[in-house]
Amino acid sequence: MKAIKFRLIVMNFLQFAVWGAYLTCMGNYLGRAGMGAEISWFYAIQGIVSIFMPTLMGIVGDKWVQPQRLLGFCHLITALAMLTLFYLGMQAAAAGINPDKSLFITVYTIGVAFYMPTLALSNTTAFTILKDNGLDTIKSFPPIRVFGTIGFIISMWFVNCAYLDNGVFGFTFGHHHHKFQYTYYQFLISGILGVVMFIYCLTLPQCKIIKKEASSLSDSLGLSAFKLFKDSKMAVFFIFAMLLGMALQVTNSYATPFLTHFKDEPTLAHTFAANNATMLVSISQVAEALCILLIPFFLRRYGIKVVMFMAMIAWVLRFAFFGVGSPDMPGVLLFILSCIVYGVAFDFFNVSGAMFVDKECDSNVKASAQGLFMLMTNGLGGSIGILAAGKVIDKYCHWNQDGFLVGDWKSAWLIFAGYALVVAILFLLLFKYKHQPEKQ
Repeated sequence: MKAIKFRLIVMNFLQFAVWGAYLTCMGNYLGRAGMGAEISWFYAIQGIVSIFMPTLMGIVGDKWVQPQRLLGFCHLITALAMLTLFYLGMQAAAAGINPDKSLFITVYTIGVAFYMPTLALSNTTAFTILKDNGLDTIKSFPPIRVFGTIGFIISMWFVNCAYLDNGVFGFTFGHHHHKFQYTYYQFLISGILGVVMFIYCLTLPQCKIIKKEASSLSDSLGLSAFKLFKDSKMAVFFIFAMLLGMALQVTNSYATPFLTHFKDEPTLAHTFAANNATMLVSISQVAEALCILLIPFFLRRYGIKVVMFMAMIAWVLRFAFFGVGSPDMPGVLLFILSCIVYGVAFDFFNVSGAMFVDKECDSNVKASAQGLFMLMTNGLGGSIGILAAGKVIDKYCHWNQDGFLVGDWKSAWLIFAGYALVVAILFLLLFKYKHQPEKQ
């Protein structure tokens, strides 16, 4: 049994390491490659493809291709796209020009379209293998899933410190223009990890497809869950899930360009935060891993309304601390606090929300309801939110000739904090839910 768990730990580690190589530092490269104005679109694309691709791949995995194999094939396509992005970036740099914008975005879209379904497919694979080996998924899965976050963090640390300068490979925490977090090499790391993941998936135990009764197209696409909007409590919940989902990708997109822009200020150029933005932001993922362990206690003690409200206040603090902090002492402590509260902001919303949906919905729509929750948060909310955030940042900030996104960052962050505060207050007033603590 330990061998099975170890195999799933490796799978989860690779699953998220592929993503961690570029997700939080991609903005730094895009700004230097003449695509700074499109950063919000790069992150919105993740949300747009999340609206339909996971569902389509889920149907394929249910009916035709074993999930562990489909997981591998999706990773292979993603890896090839990432390696192509690396090639496009390298060719453009050698010619002293920026990559072709439309081609770069097209290839990236293909990669992300096949990566996003793997988030669900990896869970399906893990659950199936655990059950086939007589293991309790509720008890066994969380410690396995934590290694996904660890993989994400280690991948972030690697691209933060690694550099290649005139054929010399090395690591540094200091100032270096050729760090992977600023260059197209982040896509090379993601692509290599993706190829490893593809090969690894081919060696996983079989997850046999169970022939199910034919369901209607609307059931297959998860559309039956929309009838949950007839319940006013669930309708309000899903609407606020979308409104808060609008905050999800803002710091993924802009935290590293924000922290890195301090390199343009002579007095702050050599601070740790300015030169190690990706590593500093990784504190958010560490906090996320730890906060998962707090959720059962808070949900039992306070209920979903209080827990979700805490998440919303954490988003207010996440943005506000970025707005008033600075990369030198003592201001950098506010940046660190911003990353710590992210654990509460993300987990108390995403994980608790998913648990609430599971508890409140009938068994025949549980899977569809989870899909609807993902659609409202990561799909609609994430896409609309990051495009709106991009407009705000474009209003207050601009890319300078040295490749830094400079301007009135404070105003932008405080606008985002104000938005999260308004959503939190409205949620407290409009979401009607009476918590009944479980009797021990």
